[in-house]
Amino acid sequence: MAAITTSTNPVVVSMVSGTAPAAARSAAARGLLPLPQADLLEALVHLRGDSDVEVARAAQATLDAQQPDDLLNVARDNETAPAVLGYLASLGSAGHATHEAVANNNNTPDQAIALLAGITKEASLLEFMTLNQQRLIRAPEIIDAILLNPVRSAEAERRAKETRREFFEKERGARQIAQELRARGNSAAAEFFESAELMPVSGEMSVDDAWVIAQHIEVSDEDIDDSWLAREFIEEMLIETPEQTAANAQAVINAERLEGDASPERISLIRRIMFMTVKDRVKLGIKGDREARGILIRDANKIVATAVIHNPRLTDHEVEGIAAMRTVADEVLRLIGSNRAWARSYPIVHNLARNPRTPLATAIHILPRIRTNDLKAIALSRNVSEAVRRQAYRLSEMREPKKR
Repeated sequence: MAAITTSTNPVVVSMVSGTAPAAARSAAARGLLPLPQADLLEALVHLRGDSDVEVARAAQATLDAQQPDDLLNVARDNETAPAVLGYLASLGSAGHATHEAVANNNNTPDQAIALLAGITKEASLLEFMTLNQQRLIRAPEIIDAILLNPVRSAEAERRAKETRREFFEKERGARQIAQELRARGNSAAAEFFESAELMPVSGEMSVDDAWVIAQHIEVSDEDIDDSWLAREFIEEMLIETPEQTAANAQAVINAERLEGDASPERISLIRRIMFMTVKDRVKLGIKGDREARGILIRDANKIVATAVIHNPRLTDHEVEGIAAMRTVADEVLRLIGSNRAWARSYPIVHNLARNPRTPLATAIHILPRIRTNDLKAIALSRNVSEAVRRQAYRLSEMREPKKR
């Protein structure tokens, strides 16, 4: 599996992706490249595992020579790469302040916190970890590590056991997280989290998945109009076989890759979303943010894709892009064409007219709104149906001034 980089610095990207030449890797490992501290550490953490033994040794030596204040600043930065935070968590010499900053950083992987909880010799740090109840609920292995650490204080032990007792069950943990989300003002995310179909039933979301997806919710229940959803026939659409789900997810990933290299993080999010139940995907389509909408509009289930069209945050710019897609359901394109507000946007109707997926009746209906030069182009296009080409040709001929 390819390594993942957080930095956008092309030097760091080349180091992590393995495309950097040996001379550049050697220079970076010795700290000779003019990189910002966070970028330098990300490169070094990767290079210490380099296949070239000399490069790996030099990278480790440069890491060992880093100043404590520099490490502390990186640990406090919310943009620091998870790999760097994981390295700092495992660094016994990092110091209390740095380890506390690592424990407090939202980018730090849960596994790294569990590791730190198991190796630290400071009871106060264990107590600090127990204050982040959301993380303990998401990653019960942190609770285990705290309780197995012999230096734990009575207070750390009490908090860890209390969290295990009260929130170890995923459903109760989910409710607690939803309450905290609502307390922070994220009522839309809390509503989704409370109603999500969580594990242990196979094929439903885990708490971790729901936590990630809830952060992509931006529409509250009170802003939703679901009167379009015909409940009398939706029930038969709610069940998918594992094979259908997997094929649907792969189709969305393939479509993303055709439009540009999808990042590993993006692919991970797609998989999380596409392996949700149909019911939860419909809810996310209606309530999700731009990123979630961009994924679900490609869903093979037309009810899910249609839910995106009914999302109140959907912008004209997004609709313009959807109207040009050749991987969306016919029903989505029909709804766009029948929407009066969107029909007033020339880029939208132009894209619909050129899209071979647009239903014939919709395409014929909007052709009179297309400019003459564009009609001529459509009349010559081999990407649309013969009926659309003929009608475009007729309209363009009608608009030409008659020759005397």
